[in-house]
Amino acid sequence: MEHVTIKTEINVYKYEELPEDIRQLADMAMKATDNSYSPYSGFRVGAAVRLEDGMIVVGANQENAAFPVAMCAERAAIFNAQSNHPQSAVTHIAISARNSSGFVEEPVSPCGSCRQVILEMEHRYGHKIRIYLCGAKVIYEINGINGLLPLSFTDESMR
Repeated sequence: MEHVTIKTEINVYKYEELPEDIRQLADMAMKATDNSYSPYSGFRVGAAVRLEDGMIVVGANQENAAFPVAMCAERAAIFNAQSNHPQSAVTHIAISARNSSGFVEEPVSPCGSCRQVILEMEHRYGHKIRIYLCGAKVIYEINGINGLLPLSFTDESMR
């Protein structure tokens, strides 16, 4: 038997330590939580993606009584960006969440479906997406989806 250890490197920032362009992205993700439609969970998630041309596109989670057809903020933002700006790759994504008590203290991480979509965007454009998980206390920076999805499923997996 062989034992393998998979490590993820995460940079941990306080909000004021972030470069201004990343603070702007985090602010837009936080603001996007206002557009959440979450009457069932009360958990409001916002995402902001920066495209390689500098444009920022936001998304918010949208719930539905038929839970499987709900849409996460991350996918809403990415699909919006790719539907309207397919020529411009996603370079960064910031994700923020709040509940009835306010913004969550610790950063939340994308679900498996959103991780897969981020992976597909990285493969589509041939470069890593810098991911910012925004909590009230700290913000995590991960350089590429492999930090969150190390054993990923891609088209190469089917060959």
